Amino acid sequence: MRTELSRRLGIEHALFGFTPFPAVAAAISRAGGLGVLGAVRYAAPGDLARDLDWMQEHTDGRPYGLDVVMPARRVEGVTEADVEAMIPAGHRDFVRTTLAEHGVPALPDGEPSGWRVTGWLDDVARTQLDVAFDYPITLLANALGPPPPDIVRRAHARGVLVAALAGSARHAVRHAEAGVDIVVAQGYEAGGHTGEIATMVLTPEVVRAVDPLPVLAAGGIGSGEQAAAALALGAQGVWLGSLWLTTEEAGLTSGALTAKLLAAGSGDTVRSRALTGKPARQLRTAWTDAWDDPAGPGTLPMPLQGLLVAEALTRIQRYEVGPLLGTPVGQIVGRMDTVRSVRAVVDDLTRGFERAVERLNRIAGGAREEDVTS
Repeated sequence: MRTELSRRLGIEHALFGFTPFPAVAAAISRAGGLGVLGAVRYAAPGDLARDLDWMQEHTDGRPYGLDVVMPARRVEGVTEADVEAMIPAGHRDFVRTTLAEHGVPALPDGEPSGWRVTGWLDDVARTQLDVAFDYPITLLANALGPPPPDIVRRAHARGVLVAALAGSARHAVRHAEAGVDIVVAQGYEAGGHTGEIATMVLTPEVVRAVDPLPVLAAGGIGSGEQAAAALALGAQGVWLGSLWLTTEEAGLTSGALTAKLLAAGSGDTVRSRALTGKPARQLRTAWTDAWDDPAGPGTLPMPLQGLLVAEALTRIQRYEVGPLLGTPVGQIVGRMDTVRSVRAVVDDLTRGFERAVERLNRIAGGAREEDVTS
């Protein structure tokens, strides 16, 4: 699974694995792909430095990357406290009522409410990058399009390639104009924030729109055959996220959540604003249903929604409240029916890729023979 881009990055397979778990990212890199660590949950610079130190020790010298969530435009002087003050009291009441209806206990006194969706804040993301640029990261990806111009320049000055996710060809063109090196064409099937266009349609549109920039296909990809299809559509690799959630290395703290993922079908996800305020594909739960119900108050825009629900989601996960328990995940969840190691997943992907290429070669060879004999 080698392409021009994979050779440029020094990886064996054109597999790019996004994950919030350092152990998964490191294992992806060791298996020959490029592990990309999600930084959005790191509010404290020291925590990110600790995990990057760990990755340095566990990637066996293989390349790895970092994924941030920062807007292209900088808003000066806005703090988390400023944003918190914008949340209406009625929405806070709705959260309390919903949790009470399902008997969700409060957190113990003094226990922190877990990670908060604060990486969107410009100053937080910049602090993360101040840390990350001290490490030999190979790739910087941004989930909200291209990073601000000065960040793109800082990355390029350090020899770091910049990738940006796009849900349409129009967005991809803007990313290219902003100086990114790689466009990730993320289709409707993907987990997390995603747009309206399916991967099979989106990928060739983006490839054509930004040529000659390399494109990665993302969304609903979980097999080697799908990876081969992505390359046939013009992509130079695949970007995989959901597939790693049920790996051994992910070590999800909730056994109940793992069980829900293993049991879910491809129709058991929904694009909802319940998590962050932007449409994000996730498991459908009583929590997403409550926020999507027209009788409710409706979700708040990003980042207000993420700050509003952060503690509630921590409580739901801590106490494994089944009806409310969910996670961002793509439609590929229907294939995620066993817990496997990252290495086993990568081996399955590469074997499937080989099978697909061999099948196409047989078809092409047969067609050539017919042309000769006809």
